[in-house]
Order: sequence, then structure tokens, then C-alpha cells
Amino acid sequence: MKSSENAPRIYVGTYGMYNNGSLFGKWFDLTAYADAKEFFQDCYEYHRNEFDPELMFQDWENIPDFLISECSLDDKAFEYFQALDEMEDDTAEAFKIYCEQISSWPGNGKALDAQVESFQESYRGYFGGSIKDAKIEYAYQYVDETGMLADTPSILERYFDYEAFARDLFLEGYTEVDGYVFADY
Repeated sequence: MKSSENAPRIYVGTYGMYNNGSLFGKWFDLTAYADAKEFFQDCYEYHRNEFDPELMFQDWENIPDFLISECSLDDKAFEYFQALDEMEDDTAEAFKIYCEQISSWPGNGKALDAQVESFQESYRGYFGGSIKDAKIEYAYQYVDETGMLADTPSILERYFDYEAFARDLFLEGYTEVDGYVFADY
């Protein structure tokens, strides 16, 4: 993991202790484990004083809700964090948004490598810079990259309505979340 302050962590207790009025548990840093099997072995070892402990994830940090609940951690979580670790920070943030809000991963049934490939095809970039509206900023880039107005005399180009064009682009074909733009495929 790139930064220990952004490391995924889970506070693991047990339902048995919780039902008896105790929040006894431990914070586990997921970056210390290669896979889920190793993580769960350590959790059960920590709670070895109970017969057949039923693990309870009482709190977590830096883990998206689509990967964890009070009673389960998705099997693909460790692959997901490895993939994030290999990405630049801005791209990793866009990938989190894509998984959660655009393509509903892991519920969509795709393998992680297929999800990453789909993300790379869909992601257009972060647009939160000079123009206050990310959609309009993307529309300017789209027009420039496609050469849409390349043959238009500059005197007429200034009459092009970028706001209306952006609105049309994002009605069908593109999605913007917090400045991150994705093509809808």
C-alpha cells in the first residue's frame, strides 16, 4: 500500500463477545496480509479464546462499503487493494468510483482484471480544473480532441454552445461523478 494512513483496516470482534456486552477486538491492517485466507486465520487466532468465534467487523477504514459489511469481507477485496496499489492516486480514486457507482462491481460478476480493463476503456479523466462545471470542461476537451470544429471559421466557433453540447453528451453516452468522467459502454 502506498500510504499507511490510507491503509484498509478492520476492527474485528465477535458476535459472542458483543452479545455479552463487550466490544473487545483488534484493528487489523489488511496490507499485512497476502490474501483473505491469511487474514481470517489471524482473526481466528486472535479470538482463539472463544469456541468457534463468529467474527464481527465492528468498524473499518478505507474500505469501500461494496466490499464489506458487519459480517463479511468480499473474497475479491485483497485483489482490489492490490490493483489500487498499482494505480496512481487520481486513477485509484476514479477506479473506486467506477466500481461503486458506475458498474456495481463485484456484483456485476466480472473478474477483477476484466473490471480494470472495462474501467480503462471507460475512464476519460478528472475535470475539476479551470471551468467550474466538469461536464462543460469535458465538452471543451471532447470538441478539441475530436476536431469537431476544426474546419469551422474561428469567427463562428465562438457561437458554439458548449453548455448545451455538454448537456447532450451527458444525457446519453457519458457519466460524471465528482469531476471524474466515464464513457457509458
